[in-house]
Amino acid sequence: MTRILILKNNSDGVEELDSALRQMGYYCSTAYSADMAIDMAKREALDVLLVDANSLSASAWYNLKTEQIPKIKSAVHVPVIALLPSGTLDGIHAALQIDDFIVRPFNLSELVARIKRTLNRINTDGNQDSIRSGDLLMDAAKCEVSIKDRLISLTFKEYELLKFLMRHKGKVFTRDALLNEVWGYDYYGGDRTVDVHIRRLRSKIEDNNHTYIDTVRNIGYKFCS
Repeated sequence: MTRILILKNNSDGVEELDSALRQMGYYCSTAYSADMAIDMAKREALDVLLVDANSLSASAWYNLKTEQIPKIKSAVHVPVIALLPSGTLDGIHAALQIDDFIVRPFNLSELVARIKRTLNRINTDGNQDSIRSGDLLMDAAKCEVSIKDRLISLTFKEYELLKFLMRHKGKVFTRDALLNEVWGYDYYGGDRTVDVHIRRLRSKIEDNNHTYIDTVRNIGYKFCS
């Protein structure tokens, strides 16, 4: 299920948008500050951030586009779609760190289409046959992992876990999120399974000079190199 986080400066209209997106099959949550959005994005396997700039003052809009959005983008790797009132269009420029935008009032079908288009573009970019990080190479076409041309023997779940983390480089996932994404929602084992597989992966791909998987204290794991 696609997970959407809505960032607003107040609660006006949140329930309506949240309810509409849920009816379309999306999971939604809401944040009211950049720090809150970053914290939630790190705890959840977030797919899209909707930044609702409706009813913002000129100073609030300036703060949002120059400080809050860059702060979020530097902390978590997540596509950002801005929901903008028409009066803010003069602030749209190449340096603005958003992946897409839609002008209010908008049609829900158009918003959903833009969400799907953004995710499809990112997934297409991230699903290349080869994924490289330093000396570590994953050949997805052959289901092989190698370091300096030396093949690494991985179990199926170790391979799937590494592939998921490498394709979401820099993004932090909780143990529950990794269980859902790699093992599936119908998996009944505990999140200790993730720790065991991470430990085994590290023993096979890391050494004193190379760290690929970071432990984010009290949250989970991320692919860092």
